[in-house]
Amino acid sequence: MADKFLIDGRLVKTSTLVGGHIHDTYVASYLEDGRINTYVHQRINRNVFQDPIRLMDNVSRVVAHVRAKLERSNCVDGNRRVLTLVPDREGKPYYIDKEGEYWRTYRYIDNVVTHDVVTRSLAHVAAAAFGNFVGLLQDLSGPRLHETILNFHNTPKRYQNLCRAIDNDPHNRAETARTEIDFAVARQEMASILTSAQASGELPERIVHNDTKINNVLFDIRSEEALCVIDLDTVMPGLTAYDFADLVRTMTSPSREDECDLNQVYVDLAIFEAVSDGYLGSTRSFLSEQELAFLVPGAIVITYETGIRFLTDYLQGDAYFKVNRPTHNLDRCRNQFKLISSMEAQRNAMEAIVKRAIRRLRWHP
Repeated sequence: MADKFLIDGRLVKTSTLVGGHIHDTYVASYLEDGRINTYVHQRINRNVFQDPIRLMDNVSRVVAHVRAKLERSNCVDGNRRVLTLVPDREGKPYYIDKEGEYWRTYRYIDNVVTHDVVTRSLAHVAAAAFGNFVGLLQDLSGPRLHETILNFHNTPKRYQNLCRAIDNDPHNRAETARTEIDFAVARQEMASILTSAQASGELPERIVHNDTKINNVLFDIRSEEALCVIDLDTVMPGLTAYDFADLVRTMTSPSREDECDLNQVYVDLAIFEAVSDGYLGSTRSFLSEQELAFLVPGAIVITYETGIRFLTDYLQGDAYFKVNRPTHNLDRCRNQFKLISSMEAQRNAMEAIVKRAIRRLRWHP
């Protein structure tokens, strides 16, 4: 890759970066001018991102905008606070190899760590980082960003896909998921809550991250400060409710997403409070009253959407999500539906926490 991108050095070491679910990712170190510099090379998954050129147009504009704003604010350690794309030899933010595969390269950010286990402190800091990230993009000029995955959070469409999978039942699995199907059908009206509010103009479209998991934040290895938001492939037009919702969905339960012991799946209100304080504290300058009102309902909707996606994939023979056991996607679905039940049972408490955070922050949108 060194001769394809603007890297003037000799390859010293390379390794595969494990843990990513979408792209093939490699970390490579090069000797340049007497020092070792490290880069991240990624082969873009064209099954998920079918238009890599538009994808990289988005990423290029986003990182350039964030970098410019950090520089104008005289931000300390700015190179570690935003991803740095390395162009290819022709100046493009990607390279196409002989097989037609698309590659991109980032500078590696040193002395950082990611987390999978969530504490109150980490939840607060990560939520604030995602809120700050969205805030930095509110004045991004130029044409509307591309939708890198069409209908990514179109919950009504996801429900339609589920209905087709139930009707067709190509792998004769519907009977083994009857309880989960009934759960989804009983809540079908929630599928349109966010899309209807957006269509009516009640919720404004913004540029959002769309994948706000804690492991998409790089933390300084010593101070635990949130330095850089990563995985920018789904940064595109959307709703702030999506970002807040995925923070809640992925951080507030103490269990893994595929935990089979459903007694361990619930919303930890202390973590929810930390997420709310962090996100609202960093978005108070631009979130509207309407957006605030949809934060908790949105968390339920996106958890429902994720659950029916797992259920659909189970019925269709596990064609999309990677599995390591026959019922893996069904277990994931059950996990998400149990989380919905916990949210429904604690909805009043969650709404009260959000309202307290608003009062505490003296909200002035």
